[in-house]
Amino acid sequence: MDNLLRYHLGALRAVEAAGRLGSLAKAAEELGVTTGAVSQQVQNAERRLGRAIFLRGPKGLAPTPTGERLLVGLFKGFAEISRALALAETRRDDVLTVTVAPVFAAKWLVPRLKGFHDARPDLQIRIDASVGLVDFATSDVDVGVRVGAGRWPNLRAEHLIDQHLFPVCSPALAPAFRTLEDLRRLPIIRDHGSPSVWRSWLAAYGAEETILGPGPTFSDAALCLDAAIGGQGVMIAWPTLAGYAMRNARLVSPLPAPISNGLAYWLVTPPGEPKPAKVKAFDTWIRAELVESLGR
Repeated sequence: MDNLLRYHLGALRAVEAAGRLGSLAKAAEELGVTTGAVSQQVQNAERRLGRAIFLRGPKGLAPTPTGERLLVGLFKGFAEISRALALAETRRDDVLTVTVAPVFAAKWLVPRLKGFHDARPDLQIRIDASVGLVDFATSDVDVGVRVGAGRWPNLRAEHLIDQHLFPVCSPALAPAFRTLEDLRRLPIIRDHGSPSVWRSWLAAYGAEETILGPGPTFSDAALCLDAAIGGQGVMIAWPTLAGYAMRNARLVSPLPAPISNGLAYWLVTPPGEPKPAKVKAFDTWIRAELVESLGR
């Protein structure tokens, strides 16, 4: 980036505006300076570059081949600078933006947020329900919770709690589910978004998916949970998903021994940066809530 030291940022800004708007006068109006000032800045950039950036004509400016290549980079560069400044301007110390998976938000986090608000009434919390990895440099997200092995590039991942799997069904269906062999005769609820959960749980018992009977498939774990509560079959669940329904006796786990699928919940933050106080507060709170609600 040493070549940037040879060019005045104001000159590059003038070139970008003139190229984008096609006119020195329009660029001057946008930048709040005179047309002569923009012209001088463009000429300064051309002298430094050693070649023309624009051809001047009665219809305005037309970029030269060199100018076209330069402008592509300047358009992208100044757009990124503008986006970064917008994020810096709008990021507030009293607003905490958390990204979590939709099912984790709906079935575990959101019902507990009053506790966080009571502990930190000075903070407003925003929930971004999504599963994609966040780019902290280009978003207003402060912290995230993700499920996986914890090895994500350009993210700092701190272990929260392991994920454990177990089958659940409605109390009415439970008497018919006593052994693995019963799964051949019971309707099996499958989660299209997490096709490996049945396989992972069965592998711990030395069984394969061929033991499973037919049943409905849903695109979301929350829909699977609702179907299980409604008596439509047996599903594989985990504590943050099914814990509330089990405590309220809407679901039971006839074979309750949970197994680990090798995945865990992780707190994700930008790498190489100290945690802001509001993120530290959320970190402390969610760890305590997980221990209290899951007992481990």
